[in-house]
Amino acid sequence: MIRVAIVDDHAIVRAGLRQYFSDQVDLKVTGEAANGREALDLVRKGEVDVLLMDLSMPDQSGVDALAAIKARAPDLPVLILSGFPEEHYATTLLRQGAAGYLNKECDPEEIVKAIRTVHRGRKYITAGVAELLADGLSGAGDKPPHEQLSEREFQVFLRLAKGETIGHMADSMSLSVKTVSTYRTRVMEKMKLESNSDLTYYALKNGLIQ
Repeated sequence: MIRVAIVDDHAIVRAGLRQYFSDQVDLKVTGEAANGREALDLVRKGEVDVLLMDLSMPDQSGVDALAAIKARAPDLPVLILSGFPEEHYATTLLRQGAAGYLNKECDPEEIVKAIRTVHRGRKYITAGVAELLADGLSGAGDKPPHEQLSEREFQVFLRLAKGETIGHMADSMSLSVKTVSTYRTRVMEKMKLESNSDLTYYALKNGLIQ
């Protein structure tokens, strides 16, 4: 029996997935969460084999939550189920430890297949993501700027793009203001941008924030 936890801020999405999974003889939903902090609480309890997580959530984005969960439970497969198209986040999150990436428009059968795949210790790569990964191997020069950021830099970039202050970021990420400022400088340099409003424009244009 594969113990699955569902993390999504929409109760109707969680209910729909729970109902679908209940028809599968080898799946059992052992926990639900509406945000990143609740997801971390589920992981601490340890009654989960695969975590199915949305990206857009209040309090803490799925990107931040993934980093916190992998720090706490590096071997726990985290499957991302997102409303964002694959080309926006998939390769970045796979590099940061996600076990797979699915778009919410996929067939529910594919979600079940992905859960079984990552539970066996393998990554779940859709044809679309495989193509993106292959394109990435052909040369870093072809990669969009945000894919060249490290995990921490990517977190800082998204938070800045959403208008979060450096002080608030430092508190919520348990870092010093100086450290966050250093990350911001690196992000600006790597992405060749001048201001926070440039970051916001880039993130909106590339569909990284809504």
